[in-house]
Amino acid sequence: MTGPRVVLFDLDDTLFAHRAAVSTGIQRYASRLGEPYATMEAVDLTALWHDLEEEHYHSYLAGRLDFEGQRQARARDFAARHGVALSDAEASAWFADYFEHYVAAWSLHDDAIPCLDALEAAIPGVRFGLITNGDLAFQRRKVEAVGLDARMEHLIASGEVGVAKPDRRIFEHACAVFGVRAAEAAYVGDRLRTDAIGAARAGLTGVWLNRRGDVPTGEDAAEAAEFGVIELTTLAELPAALAR
Repeated sequence: MTGPRVVLFDLDDTLFAHRAAVSTGIQRYASRLGEPYATMEAVDLTALWHDLEEEHYHSYLAGRLDFEGQRQARARDFAARHGVALSDAEASAWFADYFEHYVAAWSLHDDAIPCLDALEAAIPGVRFGLITNGDLAFQRRKVEAVGLDARMEHLIASGEVGVAKPDRRIFEHACAVFGVRAAEAAYVGDRLRTDAIGAARAGLTGVWLNRRGDVPTGEDAAEAAEFGVIELTTLAELPAALAR
C-alpha cells in the first residue's frame, strides 16, 4: 500500500471523545449542584452546554475572549439560563468545578488506537501528528492523559501558532514542522469546513470524519467535491481510504 508520509489528526471528536466527556461532565455536575440546574432534562441540559461551548470557544479562537474569559462566559450564560447570576470570580470557580467532572470522563474513541496501528502496518514509516484549535498546554494535557503523546510526533496548537483552522497557514506550518510537502500529508478531522476543506485548500489530502452523519450545506458539499475531500464515518475506514 502506498499512502501519505504524514497523517495529521484533529484532536477533539476525532481521536479524543470530547463530546462524550462534555455530556457526561455537565450532567454529573448539574446533578451534584441540584436545583435549579438538575430540573432540566438531560438532553436539553447537554444541548445548551454544547451550544454555549460552540459560541464562546469560537469567540476565543477569533480573539474576542481570552481562554479564561470564554470559560467564564460559558458558565455565566449557563447559570443565567437557570436564573442564577455569577460574577467573574464565581464563574471561574463554577467552571473549575465542572471541569473536574469533564476530566474524569476523558477517553479516546474506540477506533482511535486501532486506526493508528492499522496505518503503521499498512504504511511503513508513516508519521503522526495533531493540529488542534486551542490552548497548547490544555490540549497537551488531554493528549498525555489518554496516552496519545506516545504516538504523536508533534502537537500543533492554534494558541501557539497564532492562526486557527481553517486558515491554510496552520496546515502549512505543520507540514514545515514535519519537513514534508503538503501533497505528502493527509489531515483527518470531524469538521468539514474547518478541518477537511481547510486542509485540502492548503494542498493536503483532506479527510472528513463524519461520525454523526451530518449533512453539509450545498456550498460545503460543492467545495469538498472540488478539492477531493474524502468522507468517512469511522476511523476504521481510513487506511483503505488513504490507499485510494
